[in-house]
Amino acid sequence: MRKSKKPREQLLAELRHAYEGGASIRKLVASTGRSYGSIHSMLRESGTSMRSRGGPNHRTRTAR
Repeated sequence: MRKSKKPREQLLAELRHAYEGGASIRKLVASTGRSYGSIHSMLRESGTSMRSRGGPNHRTRTAR
């Protein structure tokens, strides 16, 4: 899917819905053809609550 001609508000709403539904930013990049930075910026612009970094294998560091 390439960059669409959808109204920006509609695109922001769709990205937010997908991200809040569990889609990763990288998955949204692949499905839209946009850059990681532009997807991240649009999610922030739409008021999305961003998840912490790391995937399912991400572990917090323990003090040594």
